[in-house]
Amino acid sequence: MNVLVTGGCGQLGMSLRRVMADAIFTDVVDAPDTVLLDITDLAAVRSMVASEGVDVIVNCAGYTNVDAAESHADAAELLNAKAVENLAVAMKEVGGLLVHISTDYVFGSKYNTPIPEDAVTAPESVYGQSKWHGEEAIRRVGCRSVIIRTAWLYSEFGKNFVKTMLRLTAEKPSLKVVFDQVGTPTYAGDLAQAIVRLLEIAGQAGNDTYHFTNEGVTSWYDFAKTIAEYAGHTACDIQPCHSDEFPSPVHRPAYSVLDKTKIKETFGLRIPYWTDSLKKCLKNLIAG
Repeated sequence: MNVLVTGGCGQLGMSLRRVMADAIFTDVVDAPDTVLLDITDLAAVRSMVASEGVDVIVNCAGYTNVDAAESHADAAELLNAKAVENLAVAMKEVGGLLVHISTDYVFGSKYNTPIPEDAVTAPESVYGQSKWHGEEAIRRVGCRSVIIRTAWLYSEFGKNFVKTMLRLTAEKPSLKVVFDQVGTPTYAGDLAQAIVRLLEIAGQAGNDTYHFTNEGVTSWYDFAKTIAEYAGHTACDIQPCHSDEFPSPVHRPAYSVLDKTKIKETFGLRIPYWTDSLKKCLKNLIAG
């Protein structure tokens, strides 16, 4: 199975490098062990698929700056929808499998219990809409596909909430963090392992949607408190606040917990509790 990973320099792409050493990692940036590929160019995608004999694409690329997407809708749509369509077309033409990473933002804010895969979608942001359009493009093209929706992703790589809180709680005497948004943190290393397991079992199948996060539920405030506690940054006074104290162009869902029953039962996954995975990530970050 020849696997190509897009977004190879992002959080999930870097995490996949640890568990998929034989894959081809691509991105739009020039980096070690990374092949340059512009997935918004269908001809370039087709050429790469043909030259490397690719039969699986794991799409980790995406426009992920939720706030910036509100004023850069065309860029978000290009990368989160049109580029995804290109990948789907390329896999359709060779009978390959596309594994695509999507988001909890496709659901909006009307839920207050864990959200299953077949729940009604209602994205409330440009980012959420563009990601939903990407999912729809895959279904419209009709290639073999697995869509994995995730949320609150963090890792040892790039910019994320965990690394930001590590820095701020070490530098500042006090912080305010919103407590009225709850969800489940997702360690990219665990998602990478799940993708490997999925490919082992579903490499010749496809056409389904799954949810993956770590186990448990927390708020951004409690997430921040736990990061500080585990890192030993207890001198920082972290206080809860409402979302409206931090004006944003995006309305973020107050409840964004994804139901993972389907992926656990289908692939026999035992998903770690979020605090256990956080400890693992912090250990790696602190060790350098």
